[in-house]
Amino acid sequence: MNELEFAADVMARIRARGGAYHERAYLFVLAAIEYLQSRLEVRRHVSGPELAWACRDLARERFGLLAPSVLCHWGVTRTGDIGRIVFTLVEVGLLVTQPGDRESDFQEIYDFGDAFGGAYDWSGIPGA
Repeated sequence: MNELEFAADVMARIRARGGAYHERAYLFVLAAIEYLQSRLEVRRHVSGPELAWACRDLARERFGLLAPSVLCHWGVTRTGDIGRIVFTLVEVGLLVTQPGDRESDFQEIYDFGDAFGGAYDWSGIPGA
């Protein structure tokens, strides 16, 4: 099975489970896990709050001021959505949990308006 067939199979399994988010949201959460792991001294299991903050940081890095709009377009408007995506990825066999992990671990970690609003770091942007 090549990568495209694998991706199509995974997305078909996600849709069969009622995948409520744009397929890019699932890929983004997987990317955020790798983003977080690359910043740790040793790869390890990460908590819901750690992953939620990593999603915020990666979104800001990749999409800048458009981060909340991009996530909203994908159907991700609160940290609980990240938890639902993670547990869907668990259900289709792409991720595993540890005893005690719950989808509710992702609930209300931060408010998207607060996390993505406010001052933006313009340093390093030409003409800013």
